[in-house]
Amino acid sequence: MQGDRQMPWEAVVFRGGAERRAGPSRPRPDPQQADIAGVPARGGGMKDPIAKSIGYRLNHTARLQRALSARLLADLGLFPGQESVLKMLVEQDGRTMGELATALRVRPPTASKTIARLTTQGLVERRATDGDGRLVRVFLTSTGRERGLAVDGIWEALETEIVDGLDNKERKRLRKLLRKVEKNLAARLGADHGADDEPEGAEDDEEA
Repeated sequence: MQGDRQMPWEAVVFRGGAERRAGPSRPRPDPQQADIAGVPARGGGMKDPIAKSIGYRLNHTARLQRALSARLLADLGLFPGQESVLKMLVEQDGRTMGELATALRVRPPTASKTIARLTTQGLVERRATDGDGRLVRVFLTSTGRERGLAVDGIWEALETEIVDGLDNKERKRLRKLLRKVEKNLAARLGADHGADDEPEGAEDDEEA
């Protein structure tokens, strides 16, 4: 019968033994039509209202910052996140895995994976510091120390790019506003996700 004929655009889908007919699949979005923040661009000159939100701008800016940071770190042969470990060890070599995890505000398994990768790259080494090997500390190799000392230059270059075109007053104002946003989010998440330990009113002192 004509009603049983499968149309060219239909697909027969079997789920749990039952037959179901589905219409044509929706076209996949073109990656070129989505910006870096993952919000699709709308055609016809229409602007997505979410693009005007503070959250969108923060997310979009953070993605761009991470992308540029990754590019600069690649020149040192580092992956994002590794530079923080090297800097901590430059400041205090021979930290335990637990100390590194706490300082980085990550879970111990995450810190362990980062250290394992740095060890493979020949930038750090793990040494047992007691008789039975239960306490392991992480030390920089000579190459790791060189890379760690070069991280400051990467951070300075990144900062220069970020604030390009902003005068001193604008930079301080932006920093102060971001601190307020940071505190709002930290208060919502609780003490464990708190902001850094910069003294209250530090931005006001700088503007004085």
